[in-house]
Amino acid sequence: MAANESVGIFSSASLAVEYVDSLLPENPLQERFMNAWNYMLNNYTKFQIATWGSLIVHEALYFSLSLPGFLFQFIPYMKKYKIQKDKSVSLESQWKCFKGLLFNHFCIQLPLICGTYYFTEFFSIPYDWERIPKWYMLLLKCFCCAVIEDTWHYFMHRLLHHKRIYKYIHKVHHEFQAPFGIEAEYAHPAETLILGAGFFIGILLLCDHVFFLWAWVAFRLTETIDVHSGYDIPLNPLNFIPFYCGSRHHDFHHMNFNGNYASTFTWWDKLCGTDSQYNAYMGRMKKLKKKAE
Repeated sequence: MAANESVGIFSSASLAVEYVDSLLPENPLQERFMNAWNYMLNNYTKFQIATWGSLIVHEALYFSLSLPGFLFQFIPYMKKYKIQKDKSVSLESQWKCFKGLLFNHFCIQLPLICGTYYFTEFFSIPYDWERIPKWYMLLLKCFCCAVIEDTWHYFMHRLLHHKRIYKYIHKVHHEFQAPFGIEAEYAHPAETLILGAGFFIGILLLCDHVFFLWAWVAFRLTETIDVHSGYDIPLNPLNFIPFYCGSRHHDFHHMNFNGNYASTFTWWDKLCGTDSQYNAYMGRMKKLKKKAE
């Protein structure tokens, strides 16, 4: 198929979705969101929105998404969904993790966030309500960013497990053999920069509005906290994403230390054969479950 034909099909599909979207009744929530967005634009500078707004979005999402996993450990009913039932992390260790996170967030990530304003100015990224991308374009671009980030993460993560490098950098993240939600970004500062670079590649290529940047932050945080949660919750909506790794896939990486290097999707591990130990383990678990039945 010629490239111009592909573009034509994509444009037609976009127009069709836009038409269907225009037929839907006006959403009062959308109007409230629009008013809140315009209030923000009228009362804060672009620098404040890009810098402090991005920090607030990141911190609010990170800890609110991590909260359910933290509370699950105190709810006996949730024990059946815990993946590594025989392992628990003390509150003291979780407090240590929390302090390490605050250091990473404010001493490593905040300086990077401060560059958001200059990025949006240099590339003329808009802030206005009228140019916020449609929901389906946000989903599509977030998916594309996830594919890009996942590729970067797989190869850099695998490199960090090299025996000559592992103990200096990535060992910090593997301090906890049974992962838990807030541990998702607990890492050596060098790892935060190396693996975090994959997050920015998609933004450089696809960002067309500051709201898209925040949408991609929300998508990525939701995914990484989910796979680090330590719980396999039924009817998790993220599991409907094609080729999604999920919590069991990444939990095995923390338990086994090798294999399952991808962040979001399973295809790189399948293509490179780095999920063989995981597949063998899952096969053994299924046999044991059948015997128990």
